[in-house]
Amino acid sequence: MTLVSALWFVVPFAGCSSPEAPSDDEVAEVLDSAKSNLVFVEGGEFWLGDVGNESGVLFNPIADDNKPPKRIELDGFSILKTEVTWGDFVTFLRDVGRAEDYTIDNGFTRAVTLPIISSDDPASPNYKHKPARSPNFQEAENYCLWLAEKTRLPFSLPSEAQWEYAARNRGQAIAFATDTGEVDLDKYLQRPSYAIDPMQPVSGNVLIHSSIDVERRPVGSYPPSPLGLHDMTGNVAEWTKDWFRPGFDHLSTKNPVAIEPSREYAGKRVVRDLAGTGDHLGGSATVYARMGRELDNYLYGFRCVVNQPEPINELP
Repeated sequence: MTLVSALWFVVPFAGCSSPEAPSDDEVAEVLDSAKSNLVFVEGGEFWLGDVGNESGVLFNPIADDNKPPKRIELDGFSILKTEVTWGDFVTFLRDVGRAEDYTIDNGFTRAVTLPIISSDDPASPNYKHKPARSPNFQEAENYCLWLAEKTRLPFSLPSEAQWEYAARNRGQAIAFATDTGEVDLDKYLQRPSYAIDPMQPVSGNVLIHSSIDVERRPVGSYPPSPLGLHDMTGNVAEWTKDWFRPGFDHLSTKNPVAIEPSREYAGKRVVRDLAGTGDHLGGSATVYARMGRELDNYLYGFRCVVNQPEPINELP
């Protein structure tokens, strides 16, 4: 999507600001943070999909929708080093006048457990530095397009290929997007939900646990990957902009994006990092796992990319 078309897309959704619109300084803080936290990913070629390790053992053996791998070429791009935070996401919703759309009074039942408010309290599930869980795909996409409108940079959700290329340190055959390529589980959620203590010190290098709790760690809690990215394994699963189809035959070989839904999988976009959903069996926590989810699903987070082949932070 070009920047011009992205801006056209945002305008109809923006509407009038609510009485609780953020100040100019609050918006500027979000924009400055987004630009300063971009990590440049040099383009190149790689095999998209489960390539297996050096011995030929597949990383995600029980799944069929990430095989066979396909050779892909990507231009360089920049990607947010962390998932978009809850505080920044709420600022966006307030700025475009849609925070009140996601309330219990307006039928958004998820607000019972995760109201659309931002908190300075680290013990709160609404703590501003925890990753956002967008109420639907559209608002995740709209957030990135809002950044594009405000910064005049070509922000968007990442393509599935961009997401996997970055998670794999520019296409390396690794299983997890951690500092070591392996997982050392934080024991944070390995207890009944009533016993979870948000102030428990961080341990390990990733948050993966079979849990439906809305709890998650603040972004940047764990060591970054060698590329400088946090939580591409664990914390929350992430939306990409591709429509879902099994396999990769439908993708072009250059900067691919699945831009049209299939009849069989209509209405589903690709979600990556299943470790962020609490799934960790059969290789589904690896960076190769993928799934298609309905657009109104409220469980997933996201990060944005800038589709520009030169580094942003090195520009004058």
